[in-house]
Amino acid sequence: MKYKYSQSLKKYIDFQHVYKNGKSFANKYLVMYVMENDQEMNRLGISVSKKVGNSVVRHKITRLIRESYRLHEEMFMSNSSLDMVVIARNSASSISYAETESALLHLAKLHGICK
Repeated sequence: MKYKYSQSLKKYIDFQHVYKNGKSFANKYLVMYVMENDQEMNRLGISVSKKVGNSVVRHKITRLIRESYRLHEEMFMSNSSLDMVVIARNSASSISYAETESALLHLAKLHGICK
């Protein structure tokens, strides 16, 4: 899935760099790490552990988070050089789209990256 102004974080080393140097906030369903990068675009990484559920559940949560980000991408564009890693918590296993969207926007507001 292509984003207008964003790419995916894929490499293990990139995730580790964000975990080590980024700032994090959490709510009931998600944890979000955010860090400035030296590129011209945002990069989004999504991590859903096996503790959350089987592969069907994990992929569903990943798709919900990615779609929530995609639909609100212009809100994240005020700072267009961020690395963001979103981690799903165990409580997210039976989450709906509306709850995912709400949780993601809540964390973005805490980080001050949402308009």
